[in-house]
Amino acid sequence: MAEGIKSYLFIINDAPYGDERPYNALRLANNLIKREGTQVMVFLTADGVFCARKGQKTPDGYYNLERMVKALAARGKVAT
Repeated sequence: MAEGIKSYLFIINDAPYGDERPYNALRLANNLIKREGTQVMVFLTADGVFCARKGQKTPDGYYNLERMVKALAARGKVAT
């Protein structure tokens, strides 16, 4: 790891909706990846893989986590 680089690993294993943990993890990851000198990786496992599912029907009052994963994947790494 290069000096001065901060690395963050997020492991998401909760279903995308019905709980705020996946949303909060993706929100934080998306904000951290914008900072200079950071490296962000997100690992989706168990029910967390459904956060990246294409064509999600977002429940009323929830953010679309598919879009959040796409934005993160464009800048960082997402593993399922």
